[in-house]
Amino acid sequence: MNTSDHFWNGASLGCEPALRPWLHNHGSLTQRIRQRCDQFAVHPVRSGLARIAFDEAALLGIAPHQLAYSREVFLYADGQPVVFAHSTFAQTDLRKAWSSVTGLGNRSLGSLLFTHPLVIRQPLHFKALRPHHPLYRSAVTRIGERPPMLWARRSLFHLHGAPLLVTEVFLPQILQLKQPPSFRRRPESS
Repeated sequence: MNTSDHFWNGASLGCEPALRPWLHNHGSLTQRIRQRCDQFAVHPVRSGLARIAFDEAALLGIAPHQLAYSREVFLYADGQPVVFAHSTFAQTDLRKAWSSVTGLGNRSLGSLLFTHPLVIRQPLHFKALRPHHPLYRSAVTRIGERPPMLWARRSLFHLHGAPLLVTEVFLPQILQLKQPPSFRRRPESS
């Protein structure tokens, strides 16, 4: 991996306008996808101790080359993969703050992060992933045509001072999801 792979930005410059709302939404991505499809599913790829990228280790405050807990899943909407999600945290938090992550199975991480009252989210950062990036290579394993780049976002979540890094890679099919039902405004009474 080259050094430019480590730089994530606080802005998504160059991102196509249709994808920006997905990247910049601070709520639950799972909930947002569920609102736009009939069937939502989480397909786990792998979970367990693994080597993580140097920039991920730095954000988590662990030594490079130290094993960390890592979970990778695809989020599916109506039978199509729309997001590849990669989350990781320090091995020392396996039995502490993030112990419940290991038992999620085919449930989304968002079901934990956005319902726990003590979880704090830090700002989002963005990156256009190119074909040489490891997350790009993992994300395209379930899609046919491979685009020249895929947009991703990541942010740290903290629980009892323990950081968990969540990275979400948006697949082209995310733009095919239907719009959520619009809420009609009630006429104001006079």
